[in-house]
Amino acid sequence: MTTLSFPITVDEQGYYGEFGGAFIPEMLYPNVRELKENYLQIMAQPAFQDTFNKLLKDFVGRPTPLYLAERLSAQYKAQIFLKREDLNHTGAHKINNTIGQILVAKALGKTRIIAETGAGQHGVATATVCALMDMPCVIYMGEVDIARQAPNVARMRMLGAEVRPATSGSKTLKDATNEAIRDWINNPTDTHYIIGSVVGPHPYPDMVARFQSVISEETCWQLQEVTGSPDPDLVIACVGGGSNAAGSYYHYLDKPQVRLIAVEAAGHGVDSGESAATSVLGSKGIIHGSRTLLMQTPDGQIIEPYSISAGLDYPGIGPLHAHLIQTGRAEAVSITDQEAMDAAFHLSRTEGIIPALETAHAFAALDKLTFNPDDVIVINLSGRGDKDLATYIEFLDQF
Repeated sequence: MTTLSFPITVDEQGYYGEFGGAFIPEMLYPNVRELKENYLQIMAQPAFQDTFNKLLKDFVGRPTPLYLAERLSAQYKAQIFLKREDLNHTGAHKINNTIGQILVAKALGKTRIIAETGAGQHGVATATVCALMDMPCVIYMGEVDIARQAPNVARMRMLGAEVRPATSGSKTLKDATNEAIRDWINNPTDTHYIIGSVVGPHPYPDMVARFQSVISEETCWQLQEVTGSPDPDLVIACVGGGSNAAGSYYHYLDKPQVRLIAVEAAGHGVDSGESAATSVLGSKGIIHGSRTLLMQTPDGQIIEPYSISAGLDYPGIGPLHAHLIQTGRAEAVSITDQEAMDAAFHLSRTEGIIPALETAHAFAALDKLTFNPDDVIVINLSGRGDKDLATYIEFLDQF
């Protein structure tokens, strides 16, 4: 474990500690350099801020509620608040980032958008903002995920996006990302790649985290109103690439008294050979343009991940999360498919909220953690479960 220093920020080369950077093909250097040199200036402009905040308020429906889950709180003898990102337009946190990135793309003069998606929520959010801004859109999605996330595929197509299947490898999120990068290499001048998570080459992890930081920004003042303090004792979020977690943690990164809990997908079990628990199974390596922790063989070949949840089915984690977990600032918890399913049905029948399968992993972590009576716990309810009903239906007889 390396020593953690504060504040926790990305350096000029895009590193959080030893993780990050920009490892990219030569043809992409102009695009990435253009983005790196301009994104902070663009985001700081008053006109950009005005447009971004107006869209978050009037189009997305922010601020999202911070809901005290009374029955869940009574069960766990703590104050459990749910940050209701599932109530955003399109049904998840992903829209916060896609609105920000398409505004950056327009400021850079880009006229075409591409994206990758796993669970489909980022694809829907990208297709939504492209329809709003009248820009053509191509979404890459693994063939396996297209089958298991059919409602989101239909939504993307209804919004006018072209959905292209990734048919190589495990035919899931990793492979969709590979295809999107290939597209960007072939179309470097007019195209902006809206990456959906805190992954990829710098400046993407930092840019996406900044756009998602609205989650913790709101949580601070909402908690202040209800509890008299902006700081919870624990923040819990699921982590695939990690954008919802980065947004949930952002304003607490430099407050070590706030425990940050990163919940990964253990699939059929961490040691089963069918898992996506990167913090346990991963080692240092490079994937999709950044140095991070990823699941790989001793000779550097990617190990195919597995999770029942399409959004957590990724062999790496964002470099910020790799840094937080390696330094001990964040605690990693691994949750199996069955534990996530149990938590999803429990939340549905305890609080009347059907969560996304990704989010269900975060709720399952409550049974793996120790905390004090009356601790204030914030769980980021990152998405709603409509897209996962076909999977839930298969388990109905168990419950």
